[in-house]
Parts: sequence; C-alpha cells; structure tokens
Amino acid sequence: MMRTLLWVLAGVVLGGIIHILVILALPALASDGLWSRMTAIGAASRTVVLAGVTADQPNPLRLDPEMTYAVCEIDLRKGPGILRGTLPASFWSVAVYAPSGAIIYSTTNRDAVGNTLEVGVFNTAQTRLLAEQKLDIAEGLLIVESSSDDILAVVRLAPTHQAMRSRYEEALSGLVCGNIAS
Repeated sequence: MMRTLLWVLAGVVLGGIIHILVILALPALASDGLWSRMTAIGAASRTVVLAGVTADQPNPLRLDPEMTYAVCEIDLRKGPGILRGTLPASFWSVAVYAPSGAIIYSTTNRDAVGNTLEVGVFNTAQTRLLAEQKLDIAEGLLIVESSSDDILAVVRLAPTHQAMRSRYEEALSGLVCGNIAS
C-alpha cells in the first residue's frame, strides 16, 4: 500500500514538472510569435502607425481600440537608437521591447518633461563608450541600455475624442525613429 502511494506521488510530481516545463517552453517554440508579427510590419528604422482597431474586427495584436499605436524596430548593431518627437498634450506612453518580449524600458507623459519624447537606446558596448565620453549625444536625451541589439519601440496615444484620432496618428507618423547618425 505504501509503495503504491509512493509511486502515485512520484507520478504526480513528475507530471507536474513536465507540465511546467512544457508551459515555459511553448513561447520559445512558437514560430508566429508577437515579435515575428511586429517585425513583419516593416518598421525597420522607421515609424509605422498601426491601423485602428474596431470592436467588430479581428484584433490579433490585442490592441486597445481606444488608443493609437506606432511601432519602430531598431538594430543597435548599426549604432545607438533614437526615438524623438513631439506628442499631443494627452496621455501617451512608450515602451522598448527585447525580442523575448521583455520590456527594457517604459515611460509615460507623466514621467517626462512636457510633450517632447527623446529616448536614446544603447547596447552595452555603446553605453561603455558613452560613459567614456567617446560618443556625442544631444543634451537632455534619455539614455536606455539594452542587452539586445534588436529592439522594438511602441508608442501609444490616447485621443481624447475619436474625431482627433487622425491628428494623433499624424503626430505618431512624425516621430523620428532609427539610429543616431555618427
């Protein structure tokens, strides 16, 4: 009896371990993950405003229909990245993602000074050069360090009224996104 109970307990524990390992491994094995869908948009070193989402349409990226979105992919192997522009005087947020989906940096207009967005993204080697003052950057640039050379920046705006959506999308399309010119 005791031996049977021990075998059942060992089976349950082993099953639990296998279950957890499979759940943790699935995102890495997915071939059509969020990163691949976002990079397929074609936002390499340029800002792409995403089409608005309506409640009755498919929403594969799970975007909030009340927000307007812009994405930009930056390759830090080509040099430090920059995300710069002036945004409307309502809520906005920016997030910088690694290919794993981890958020490297995030901020909102409530943390920033005014409506000006100026974020510089540097890899580890570029940050070291910056610390040694071997890179010239604009004063007031917010410095973000990334352990990955591939990053994705996502900017969200919350229009106060639907009638203002096109104006907000125009502001997003005016964002400068790419590599800092050497």
